[in-house]
Amino acid sequence: MARILAVGIATLDIINLVEDYPPEDAEVRALEQETRRGGNATNTLVVLSQFGHQCSWAGTLADEPDARLIRADLARHAIDTSAVEWLPRGKVPTSYITLSQRSGSRTIVHYRDLPEYSFEHFRAIDLTRFDWIHFEGRNVEVTQRMLERVTKLHPELPCSLEVEKPRPGIEQLFPYPDLLLFSRVYARACGFQRAEGLFDRVRAQAPTAQLVCAWGEGGAYARDRDGRGYHTPAFPPPRLVDTLAAGDVFNAGIIHGLARKRPLELTLIEAARLAGRKCGQQGIEGLAD
Repeated sequence: MARILAVGIATLDIINLVEDYPPEDAEVRALEQETRRGGNATNTLVVLSQFGHQCSWAGTLADEPDARLIRADLARHAIDTSAVEWLPRGKVPTSYITLSQRSGSRTIVHYRDLPEYSFEHFRAIDLTRFDWIHFEGRNVEVTQRMLERVTKLHPELPCSLEVEKPRPGIEQLFPYPDLLLFSRVYARACGFQRAEGLFDRVRAQAPTAQLVCAWGEGGAYARDRDGRGYHTPAFPPPRLVDTLAAGDVFNAGIIHGLARKRPLELTLIEAARLAGRKCGQQGIEGLAD
Protein backbone atom coordinates (compact mmCIF):
# COMPACT_ATOMS: atom_id res chain seq x y z
CA MET A 1 0.00 0.00 0.00
CA ALA A 2 1.00 3.64 -0.47
CA ARG A 3 2.52 6.15 1.93
CA ILE A 4 0.23 9.18 1.66
CA LEU A 5 0.62 12.72 2.99
CA ALA A 6 -2.37 15.08 3.06
CA VAL A 7 -2.09 18.82 3.62
CA GLY A 8 -5.24 20.52 4.89
CA ILE A 9 -7.34 21.14 7.96
CA ALA A 10 -8.81 19.18 10.83
CA THR A 11 -11.94 20.42 12.55
CA LEU A 12 -14.06 19.74 15.56
CA ASP A 13 -17.56 18.84 14.34
CA ILE A 14 -20.50 19.37 16.70
CA ILE A 15 -23.43 17.57 15.09
CA ASN A 16 -27.07 18.03 16.06
CA LEU A 17 -29.48 15.49 14.57
CA VAL A 18 -32.95 16.99 14.15
CA GLU A 19 -36.14 15.46 12.81
CA ASP A 20 -36.41 18.04 10.05
CA TYR A 21 -34.44 21.16 9.21
CA PRO A 22 -35.91 24.04 11.26
CA PRO A 23 -37.30 27.21 9.68
CA GLU A 24 -35.83 30.58 10.61
CA ASP A 25 -36.54 31.75 14.17
CA ALA A 26 -37.73 28.27 15.22
CA GLU A 27 -36.76 26.39 18.37
CA VAL A 28 -36.41 22.63 17.98
CA ARG A 29 -35.09 19.81 20.13
CA ALA A 30 -32.11 17.79 18.88
CA LEU A 31 -32.72 14.04 18.73
CA GLU A 32 -29.02 13.34 19.22
CA GLN A 33 -25.77 15.28 19.58
CA GLU A 34 -22.31 14.02 18.70
CA THR A 35 -18.83 15.52 18.66
CA ARG A 36 -16.47 14.20 15.99
CA ARG A 37 -13.16 15.05 14.40
CA GLY A 38 -13.77 16.40 10.92
CA GLY A 39 -12.00 18.27 8.13
CA ASN A 40 -11.63 17.28 4.48
CA ALA A 41 -7.98 16.21 4.54
CA THR A 42 -8.18 14.22 7.76
CA ASN A 43 -11.47 12.56 6.76
CA THR A 44 -9.87 11.40 3.52
CA LEU A 45 -6.86 10.06 5.41
CA VAL A 46 -9.03 8.14 7.89
CA VAL A 47 -10.69 6.30 5.00
CA LEU A 48 -7.36 5.64 3.26
CA SER A 49 -5.96 4.30 6.52
CA GLN A 50 -8.84 1.81 6.67
CA PHE A 51 -7.65 0.46 3.30
CA GLY A 52 -4.18 -0.13 4.71
CA HIS A 53 -2.33 2.94 3.45
CA GLN A 54 0.29 4.58 5.69
CA CYS A 55 -1.11 8.06 6.23
CA SER A 56 0.37 11.33 7.51
CA TRP A 57 -1.29 14.68 8.06
CA ALA A 58 0.21 18.16 7.74
CA GLY A 59 -1.94 20.90 9.25
CA THR A 60 -2.22 23.29 12.17
CA LEU A 61 -3.54 22.74 15.68
CA ALA A 62 -3.80 25.09 18.63
CA ASP A 63 -2.58 24.08 22.06
CA GLU A 64 -6.06 23.69 23.58
CA PRO A 65 -8.32 20.81 24.75
CA ASP A 66 -10.21 20.28 21.48
CA ALA A 67 -6.92 19.67 19.67
CA ARG A 68 -6.21 16.75 21.96
CA LEU A 69 -9.49 15.15 20.90
CA ILE A 70 -8.51 15.50 17.25
CA ARG A 71 -5.02 14.14 17.82
CA ALA A 72 -6.37 11.16 19.77
CA ASP A 73 -8.79 10.29 16.97
CA LEU A 74 -6.04 10.46 14.35
CA ALA A 75 -3.81 8.27 16.52
CA ARG A 76 -6.64 5.74 16.78
CA HIS A 77 -6.58 5.50 12.99
CA ALA A 78 -2.75 5.21 12.88
CA ILE A 79 -2.32 8.59 11.17
CA ASP A 80 1.08 10.17 11.74
CA THR A 81 0.93 13.76 13.03
CA SER A 82 4.65 14.52 13.27
CA ALA A 83 4.31 17.22 10.57
CA VAL A 84 1.61 19.13 12.49
CA GLU A 85 2.33 22.81 13.16
CA TRP A 86 1.38 23.47 16.81
CA LEU A 87 0.41 27.04 17.63
CA PRO A 88 0.40 28.50 21.16
CA ARG A 89 -2.86 30.41 20.66
CA GLY A 90 -6.05 30.11 18.68
CA LYS A 91 -9.06 27.82 18.46
CA VAL A 92 -9.38 24.59 16.54
CA PRO A 93 -11.68 25.21 13.55
CA THR A 94 -15.19 24.23 14.63
CA SER A 95 -18.15 23.21 12.47
CA TYR A 96 -21.65 23.41 13.92
CA ILE A 97 -23.67 20.95 11.85
CA THR A 98 -27.43 20.48 11.67
CA LEU A 99 -28.24 17.04 10.25
CA SER A 100 -31.78 16.41 9.04
CA GLN A 101 -33.06 12.92 9.85
CA ARG A 102 -35.78 13.22 7.23
CA SER A 103 -33.59 14.12 4.24
CA GLY A 104 -30.05 13.20 5.35
CA SER A 105 -28.87 16.69 4.32
CA ARG A 106 -26.52 18.74 6.46
CA THR A 107 -26.14 22.48 7.04
CA ILE A 108 -22.80 23.73 8.37
CA VAL A 109 -21.82 26.90 10.21
CA HIS A 110 -18.03 27.01 10.37
CA TYR A 111 -15.87 29.08 12.74
CA ARG A 112 -12.13 29.46 12.28
CA ASP A 113 -9.56 31.33 14.38
CA LEU A 114 -6.34 29.56 13.41
CA PRO A 115 -3.67 30.36 10.80
CA GLU A 116 -3.26 28.04 7.83
CA TYR A 117 -0.34 25.61 7.54
CA SER A 118 2.87 27.47 6.74
CA PHE A 119 5.24 26.89 3.85
CA GLU A 120 8.14 26.82 6.32
CA HIS A 121 6.71 23.74 8.04
CA PHE A 122 5.95 22.09 4.71
CA ARG A 123 9.49 22.74 3.49
CA ALA A 124 10.85 20.80 6.49
CA ILE A 125 8.98 17.60 5.50
CA ASP A 126 11.07 14.86 3.89
CA LEU A 127 8.90 14.20 0.84
CA THR A 128 10.95 11.17 -0.19
CA ARG A 129 9.06 9.30 2.55
CA PHE A 130 5.84 9.41 0.51
CA ASP A 131 4.29 7.83 -2.57
CA TRP A 132 1.44 10.34 -2.91
CA ILE A 133 0.67 13.88 -1.70
CA HIS A 134 -2.85 15.27 -1.48
CA PHE A 135 -3.71 18.96 -1.00
CA GLU A 136 -6.90 20.72 -0.05
CA GLY A 137 -7.48 23.62 -2.41
CA ARG A 138 -7.25 26.45 0.15
CA ASN A 139 -4.78 29.15 1.20
CA VAL A 140 -3.96 29.53 -2.49
CA GLU A 141 -0.71 31.51 -2.42
CA VAL A 142 1.00 29.20 0.08
CA THR A 143 -0.43 26.04 -1.49
CA GLN A 144 1.02 27.13 -4.83
CA ARG A 145 4.46 27.39 -3.25
CA MET A 146 4.05 23.89 -1.83
CA LEU A 147 2.96 22.50 -5.20
CA GLU A 148 5.88 24.23 -6.93
CA ARG A 149 8.26 22.61 -4.45
CA VAL A 150 6.81 19.16 -5.08
CA THR A 151 6.89 19.43 -8.87
CA LYS A 152 10.37 20.96 -8.96
CA LEU A 153 12.15 18.69 -6.48
CA HIS A 154 10.07 15.51 -6.84
CA PRO A 155 8.46 15.54 -10.30
CA GLU A 156 7.89 11.77 -10.13
CA LEU A 157 5.76 12.04 -6.97
CA PRO A 158 2.00 11.78 -7.70
CA CYS A 159 0.06 14.74 -6.40
CA SER A 160 -3.68 15.46 -6.12
CA LEU A 161 -5.66 18.63 -5.39
CA GLU A 162 -9.21 18.88 -4.05
CA VAL A 163 -11.14 21.83 -5.50
CA GLU A 164 -14.28 22.07 -3.39
CA LYS A 165 -15.08 25.78 -3.35
CA PRO A 166 -14.57 28.72 -5.75
CA ARG A 167 -11.81 30.46 -3.79
CA PRO A 168 -10.15 33.55 -5.33
CA GLY A 169 -7.21 32.55 -7.50
CA ILE A 170 -7.59 28.81 -7.04
CA GLU A 171 -7.31 28.24 -10.80
CA GLN A 172 -3.61 29.15 -10.62
CA LEU A 173 -3.05 25.83 -8.82
CA PHE A 174 -4.42 23.70 -11.67
CA PRO A 175 -1.20 23.29 -13.73
CA TYR A 176 0.64 21.43 -10.94
CA PRO A 177 -1.24 18.29 -9.77
CA ASP A 178 -1.51 14.95 -11.56
CA LEU A 179 -5.11 14.63 -10.35
CA LEU A 180 -7.75 17.34 -9.90
CA LEU A 181 -10.79 16.45 -7.77
CA PHE A 182 -13.68 18.86 -8.35
CA SER A 183 -17.03 19.20 -6.59
CA ARG A 184 -20.40 19.93 -8.18
CA VAL A 185 -20.53 23.08 -6.02
CA TYR A 186 -17.37 24.39 -7.72
CA ALA A 187 -18.56 23.45 -11.22
CA ARG A 188 -21.89 25.21 -10.79
CA ALA A 189 -20.28 28.27 -9.23
CA CYS A 190 -18.23 28.52 -12.43
CA GLY A 191 -21.42 28.41 -14.51
CA PHE A 192 -21.32 24.77 -15.61
CA GLN A 193 -24.38 22.51 -15.40
CA ARG A 194 -22.37 19.54 -16.67
CA ALA A 195 -18.94 18.28 -15.61
CA GLU A 196 -17.84 17.97 -19.24
CA GLY A 197 -17.98 21.74 -19.67
CA LEU A 198 -15.76 22.22 -16.64
CA PHE A 199 -13.31 19.63 -17.96
CA ASP A 200 -13.15 21.38 -21.34
CA ARG A 201 -12.17 24.66 -19.68
CA VAL A 202 -9.71 23.15 -17.19
CA ARG A 203 -7.91 21.08 -19.83
CA ALA A 204 -6.18 24.18 -21.20
CA GLN A 205 -4.70 24.87 -17.74
CA ALA A 206 -3.96 21.24 -16.83
CA PRO A 207 -3.21 19.41 -20.10
CA THR A 208 -1.75 16.28 -18.47
CA ALA A 209 -3.89 15.92 -15.34
CA GLN A 210 -6.61 13.37 -14.69
CA LEU A 211 -9.87 15.20 -13.98
CA VAL A 212 -12.64 13.95 -11.67
CA CYS A 213 -15.88 15.60 -10.59
CA ALA A 214 -18.40 14.18 -8.11
CA TRP A 215 -21.99 15.08 -9.02
CA GLY A 216 -24.08 13.92 -6.07
CA GLU A 217 -27.15 11.96 -7.11
CA GLY A 218 -25.91 12.37 -10.70
CA GLY A 219 -22.96 10.08 -10.01
CA ALA A 220 -19.46 11.14 -10.98
CA TYR A 221 -17.46 12.04 -14.07
CA ALA A 222 -13.82 11.72 -15.07
CA ARG A 223 -11.54 12.45 -17.99
CA ASP A 224 -8.17 10.76 -18.44
CA ARG A 225 -4.93 12.22 -19.77
CA ASP A 226 -5.81 11.14 -23.31
CA GLY A 227 -9.17 12.90 -23.25
CA ARG A 228 -11.35 9.84 -22.74
CA GLY A 229 -14.40 10.58 -20.62
CA TYR A 230 -16.12 8.33 -18.09
CA HIS A 231 -19.32 8.46 -16.06
CA THR A 232 -20.69 6.32 -13.27
CA PRO A 233 -24.17 6.55 -11.78
CA ALA A 234 -24.57 7.15 -8.07
CA PHE A 235 -25.08 4.20 -5.75
CA PRO A 236 -27.58 5.49 -3.17
CA PRO A 237 -28.07 3.42 -0.02
CA PRO A 238 -31.42 1.80 0.79
CA ARG A 239 -31.95 4.61 3.32
CA LEU A 240 -30.17 7.96 3.27
CA VAL A 241 -28.69 8.49 6.74
CA ASP A 242 -25.82 10.98 6.67
CA THR A 243 -24.21 12.81 3.73
CA LEU A 244 -21.59 14.54 5.89
CA ALA A 245 -18.06 13.79 4.53
CA ALA A 246 -19.37 11.87 1.50
CA GLY A 247 -17.17 13.97 -0.78
CA ASP A 248 -14.11 13.26 1.37
CA VAL A 249 -14.90 9.55 1.19
CA PHE A 250 -15.29 9.73 -2.60
CA ASN A 251 -11.90 11.45 -2.90
CA ALA A 252 -10.33 8.76 -0.74
CA GLY A 253 -11.77 6.13 -3.07
CA ILE A 254 -10.24 7.84 -6.10
CA ILE A 255 -6.81 8.18 -4.47
CA HIS A 256 -6.96 4.58 -3.21
CA GLY A 257 -7.68 3.21 -6.69
CA LEU A 258 -5.13 5.29 -8.57
CA ALA A 259 -2.42 4.70 -5.95
CA ARG A 260 -2.96 0.97 -6.60
CA LYS A 261 -2.60 1.61 -10.37
CA ARG A 262 -6.24 0.73 -11.04
CA PRO A 263 -7.82 2.07 -14.28
CA LEU A 264 -9.52 5.43 -13.89
CA GLU A 265 -12.88 4.11 -15.15
CA LEU A 266 -12.99 1.30 -12.58
CA THR A 267 -11.67 3.58 -9.83
CA LEU A 268 -14.50 6.05 -10.52
CA ILE A 269 -17.13 3.34 -10.09
CA GLU A 270 -15.57 1.99 -6.89
CA ALA A 271 -15.27 5.49 -5.39
CA ALA A 272 -18.94 6.20 -6.13
CA ARG A 273 -19.92 2.90 -4.48
CA LEU A 274 -17.85 3.81 -1.43
CA ALA A 275 -19.49 7.25 -1.14
CA GLY A 276 -22.93 5.65 -1.45
CA ARG A 277 -22.10 3.21 1.32
CA LYS A 278 -21.03 6.11 3.53
CA CYS A 279 -24.35 7.93 2.96
CA GLY A 280 -26.14 4.91 4.41
CA GLN A 281 -24.41 5.15 7.79
CA GLN A 282 -23.39 7.63 10.45
CA GLY A 283 -19.73 8.65 10.24
CA ILE A 284 -16.89 7.13 8.24
CA GLU A 285 -15.93 4.12 10.34
CA GLY A 286 -15.85 0.63 8.86
CA LEU A 287 -16.08 1.64 5.20
CA ALA A 288 -13.34 -0.75 4.08
CA ASP A 289 -15.03 -3.80 5.62
